Amino acid sequence: MNRSGISTLFESNEQLLLKNYRDTGDLSYLGKLYQDHSEMVYYVCLRYFQDSERSRDAVMDIFEELVTKVNKQEIQSFAKWLYVLSRNHCLMILRASKHQQHISLDEFVEFPFDMHQDTNVENREQKLTVLEQCLDKLPEKQKKSIDLFFLNEKCYYEVSDITGYSLKEVKSYIQNGKRNLKNCMEAAHEHE
Repeated sequence: MNRSGISTLFESNEQLLLKNYRDTGDLSYLGKLYQDHSEMVYYVCLRYFQDSERSRDAVMDIFEELVTKVNKQEIQSFAKWLYVLSRNHCLMILRASKHQQHISLDEFVEFPFDMHQDTNVENREQKLTVLEQCLDKLPEKQKKSIDLFFLNEKCYYEVSDITGYSLKEVKSYIQNGKRNLKNCMEAAHEHE
């Protein structure tokens, strides 16, 4: 069997486990599904927390989040969805502990400089100010879509329902908004 065949088989098994959990509420299905990805979740958390104990705790917390969240969202690829959920979880904890409102957007857009590694508080504040200014410069539809998707953790379908934009438009606004934010931040960084 070729690689794409194995990948398709794995994804269909994931969809079956997900369906069984949704139909029965039996945590063993969700546990099996999560177990297959728990190492990835741990390394995502470790990347953000730089602390193995805190990362192990987060792996458990994220599983608890799954119990309710998998029933509320349309999931095409469990692995990709779980990666985003794990990243959001870590960023929310970091944001809450630092009282910073827009760090998560910085991480999603993956700017050329790393705010989390910047120990100079003044530099960090300046970068966050630039991020807020760049966010304000986005066209309204991009800004609204990015806000709902990243900061409010809505899936594409929920953003579409809330805004009235088509699913294709939502994906386009988010993709273009991320690119525009990155370009704006890079331009501001070059002019420092």
